[in-house]
Amino acid sequence: MLTAKTGSRNRRSLAISLLWGWKERQETLEGQASKWKVLWITWAPSHGPHSASPPYPGLPMMEVRINISRQQVEKVFGLEEYWCQCVAWSSSGTTKSQKAYVRIAYLRKNFEQEPLAKEVSLEQGIILPCRPPEGIPPAEVEWLRNEDLVDPSLDPNVYVTREHSLVVRQARLADTANYTCVAKNIVARRRSSSAAVTVYVNGGWSTWTEWSACSATCGRGWQKRSRSCTNPAPLNGGSFCEGQSGQKTACATLCPVDGGWTEWSKWSACALDCTRWRSRECSEPPPRNGGEECQGADLDTRNCTSDLCIHSDFITFSCAALTAASGPEDVALYVGLIAVAVCLVLLLLVLILVYCRKKEGLDSDVADSSILTSGFQPVSIKPTKADNSHLLTIQPDLSTTTTTYQGTLCPRQESSGPKFQLTNGHLLSPLGSGRHTLHHSSPASEAEDFVARLSTQNYFRSLPRGASNMAYGTFNFLGGRLMIPNTGISLLIPPDAIPRGKIYEIYLTLHKQEDVRLPLAGCQTLLSPIISCGPPGVLLTRPVILSMDHCGEPSPENWSLRLKKQSCEGTWEDVLHLGEESPAHLYYCQLEARACHVFTEQLGRFALVGEALSSAAAKRLKLLLFAPTACTSLEYTIRVYCLHDTHDALKEVIQLEKQMGGQLIEEPRVLHFKDSYHNLRLSIHDVPSSLWKSKLLVSYQEIPFYHIWNGGAQQFLHCTFTLERFSPSTTDLACKIWIWQVEGDGQSFNDTRFAELLAPDNEGGVPALVGPSAFKIPFLIRQKIISSLDPPCGRGADWRTLAQKLHLDSHLGFFASKPSPTAMILNLWEARHFPHGNLSQLAAAVADLGKQDTALFMVSEAEC
Repeated sequence: MLTAKTGSRNRRSLAISLLWGWKERQETLEGQASKWKVLWITWAPSHGPHSASPPYPGLPMMEVRINISRQQVEKVFGLEEYWCQCVAWSSSGTTKSQKAYVRIAYLRKNFEQEPLAKEVSLEQGIILPCRPPEGIPPAEVEWLRNEDLVDPSLDPNVYVTREHSLVVRQARLADTANYTCVAKNIVARRRSSSAAVTVYVNGGWSTWTEWSACSATCGRGWQKRSRSCTNPAPLNGGSFCEGQSGQKTACATLCPVDGGWTEWSKWSACALDCTRWRSRECSEPPPRNGGEECQGADLDTRNCTSDLCIHSDFITFSCAALTAASGPEDVALYVGLIAVAVCLVLLLLVLILVYCRKKEGLDSDVADSSILTSGFQPVSIKPTKADNSHLLTIQPDLSTTTTTYQGTLCPRQESSGPKFQLTNGHLLSPLGSGRHTLHHSSPASEAEDFVARLSTQNYFRSLPRGASNMAYGTFNFLGGRLMIPNTGISLLIPPDAIPRGKIYEIYLTLHKQEDVRLPLAGCQTLLSPIISCGPPGVLLTRPVILSMDHCGEPSPENWSLRLKKQSCEGTWEDVLHLGEESPAHLYYCQLEARACHVFTEQLGRFALVGEALSSAAAKRLKLLLFAPTACTSLEYTIRVYCLHDTHDALKEVIQLEKQMGGQLIEEPRVLHFKDSYHNLRLSIHDVPSSLWKSKLLVSYQEIPFYHIWNGGAQQFLHCTFTLERFSPSTTDLACKIWIWQVEGDGQSFNDTRFAELLAPDNEGGVPALVGPSAFKIPFLIRQKIISSLDPPCGRGADWRTLAQKLHLDSHLGFFASKPSPTAMILNLWEARHFPHGNLSQLAAAVADLGKQDTALFMVSEAEC
């Protein structure tokens, strides 16, 4: 039905026709009375400010409608689109309406693009495309989620694009559903196939549980800990957690040892009460670790049945009779004898006192003549007093009495058992103008005898039988130094650390990890070699300094470092927690990037152990490549070692490879191995396939994490790559070896070729230095610095300023707790800078103190 409106002042003179058009064709349908329905409308004025008025008031309006069937149009125009137009004319003229286009509405059944099923992870974006079927008019699109309408105005997490795609910004678990795209227009309503969207969650590990109790109540066992894949748990097909759900580490529980009796002692003499006794001790072995005490008595008493008891009675009776028979005339005789005896005792004491005073005077004059020709060149030391002007110019002739310790090396401080053999002679010969150095070393045979003597005692049975990893010497109050060459291990014995009049045989030993069992728990790892110095229990009046390398990357937020010491019973104890040192503690540690210096007043067996506080904690590994010096067959092997980055480990491997005929083929590299529970992988690449082939069946080799982190018996971990050449004439090999920790750092040896064997740094000197020659600072200058800087000085020229200039001010509390803080600072300087220390730098620091107080070396201590 078509409707047209027109208006005319003359009702009878208006004619209407309807024009139809399609492309270039135009037809006119004559109006027939039977088909037209005419409605006359006359505009009537309306009242009010907003009332509408016709353009021509009083003009009658005529509305014309006509019904046209689809069949009528299709007969003329077919199925194509067409238009119609209303034309009105009268005597006044002709007018036409705008064209009305008529189209046949439809909506096809098949979607041009339907949404597809998807699986997405949580918080991932989702895009579901939809292209509706072709239709006239174009279809409108809406989305259904599980048959419920998706309204973007109610859910800001979703929206529909111009291309009708449904977009979910961040997937949620509630977005798991079936999605349907719906297209509709005036003709029909079409539904796409449902697309199933699954939002999955990948699993995550929970935190580790605490380590379980050791599985063995005595001896070696295992500890376990676990974690679960519940943080979060995998949902809707999400992947399970990667890695191990459980860990196992070795542990050791000390076995209880029941006490055992020693042999009975000999019977004592018969006492006045006619009894004698004997005793025994519960010390073979003593009870420990919860063991049972010895059963029975430790003292046995019996009556005397021999003539000894009668003889004692006779003596008692005789003395009593003599006392009774003595008259007053005998009392004077006895008193005189007693007075003479007292005088003799007093005279003997005076002689002993004079002798000791003379001996102390001789000891105090002992000095190193190196101060006559060398020393603090940058410093001008000018004594102002005439009585002290001889300190830097004397030619000392020093002699003293030496004692050689011949007894057993038991851990005792005082004992009357050992015997001393006194020999008179010069300890230091008269010194000339040149520098005098006193060395003390022993031939190999003497070293073996020394180790043999120590190994007869229980505590020393674990000492190595060879002398290559051991140094020893005989020391007195002058001090000295022990060094194990090419290991970075030394023991500094400062002057006066050994009491005057005492002489000790002291040793320093490097242990192999397979020889000493050091129990480690949890995330603990050994960072230093295991070192023994002793004998334990010797009396020291000053701390000695034990220096050793470590392979940790120390940082307080990543590491908890502890110094462990083994007791005489064999148990390991934490004697120092680094970072929590107390000035009054028996142990103190100066930790540096690659070494640590331990102050201790008790000798024993020590090791530095670290416990990782985070996965960023790392220890340095030294990577070395060795290969045979000659290839006598078609096969050729390359050995890759992964060691602790310490001098002692490097020394051991190089000695081992020399025995095997190997040589270093590339400069060593350093790898930071992190506590991430990931293994170490090694692989070889770019091997010339025309000349060589690898006999490795897998793409890489792997060293387990725990073998590196807390492996004890496997000190020198290595992997071997075996290559085979096709022809004996092939003599060249160039390849790459990659070494990396899974999800960690890595190193590569690119274009690996032969390199000269790298020998460890030669530290020079001999294993033992005795007396002033063991120190770089001349003895008299050392004493002058100590006496000048120990007393507090208001002008700031004291030991505190010296510690700041040497960057040791973090240890002021420890230095202040000692009788001589300056001596502690100089001892630490000697331990850190021997034998290659720059004495001029120390002299410059002391010189700066002299500038602050010009009278530092020109006045006495009391005048400061």
